[in-house]
This record gives sequence, C-alpha cells and structure tokens, in this order.
Amino acid sequence: MSAGHFQEFEDEYLEAMYGFYEKNPEERVRTGILAESLKISPASATEMVQRLAAKGFLDYVPYKGSSLTAMGLEHGRMMKRRHRLARVLLEHLPFEGDHDDTACRLEHAINDDLDVALSIYFGNPDIDPIGRDIPKIRTELSERLKSKSSGVRNLSNMQMGESGKVSFISLSSDDINLISRLGIEVGTEIIFDGEYKIKSSNKILKIDESISNNILLDLRH
Repeated sequence: MSAGHFQEFEDEYLEAMYGFYEKNPEERVRTGILAESLKISPASATEMVQRLAAKGFLDYVPYKGSSLTAMGLEHGRMMKRRHRLARVLLEHLPFEGDHDDTACRLEHAINDDLDVALSIYFGNPDIDPIGRDIPKIRTELSERLKSKSSGVRNLSNMQMGESGKVSFISLSSDDINLISRLGIEVGTEIIFDGEYKIKSSNKILKIDESISNNILLDLRH
C-alpha cells in the first residue's frame, strides 16, 4: 500500500471520528462502532486506532474507545470541511453520479490552495447542499481567504449597488450558449440595483439561481 493511500485511510478515520464528535463531543467512540460506520472489520479498526493514537491524533483507552485529541480534532474538522466543500462543488456541476461517494474521493485532492479557491468561488458557504454545517476554514488560512475574497463574488451574492466584471464562468455548454445570447461573457460588466443589468446596455437579466451561482464577478475594477 502506498503512503498516499495509507494517508487517505487515516484521513477517513479522523473524518469519521469528527462525525461522532459533531453528535456528542464528550463521548468516546467504541472501536466496534467506528468499524461499523466505516464498513471495515473490528480488527482493522483497532489497528488503525492504535496507529493514530501513537501519532497523537486519538486518545485511545482499550475497551472504552477513542476520542480526538486537539490535533486529531483539527485534522478531522479539516477533512469534514473538504468533504462538504466537495459536495457543494458537485451540486454546481452537471454531475449525475453519487455525490457523497465522489465527494469522499475528491476531499483527498483538496489542499489548502484549493480549499481557499473553492471558498472564494462559492461565497464561503457554511451549509452543504443537504443542510449540514461546513466547518470553518483553519485559522491559519482565514486571513488568506479574507484578503483574496475581498472584491470577488458570485453573481447571485451581489449586494445592492454593486457592479463587477465577469471573471469566470463554470457552466455546461448549453448554459454558456444561453448566457451568451443574453450578452454575458468573461469581461461583461454587470450591475445590481435590485435587478441584474448589463452596464453597457442597461439590459435587465433574468437568470436562474442555478446559473448565477456559477458566474464569478470581480468587483475590483
């Protein structure tokens, strides 16, 4: 087994432990229950729990179960955040596969840079598509997110009186053709005064939220 794959297994365990923490922060998780949640054998779960405890991620007491240490809590929270950000991403794509299973794979590809980028693109969401809280970004990334997101916003999140230039579009080819017929492309300046309008022509835009969520504007022009 490669180091990368083993790291993914560790990530999955800590993310699962964080799921239990969300429900009851004070409760230890018995290894059998953890194994059942991950659909693995109790022996495999015990081996990994002991390994994670040795690394300082878990506080493990034989026959009583495990709880996250401060380091384990931070890592588990990060993985849960990335999983739910992946769910947000998939919700905005014309993707017909299993969203949760695919998010489980995508979360391991999300690094700090992509975490910040997705947060900016989707307006730093705090709820995933099925209503679960998205844990906040790690403290050391929060200032970076704040500085980079200043002046960048989805079309659907524009505030009254704002204007911005379209900087990025993430839509299917059919939807891109649709907004092109409306006069929207990269570089188009849009204003919001209660209605979306193309600034150069004052043309009012009637756009579904599913489309406006996927048009990114730069307000720093």
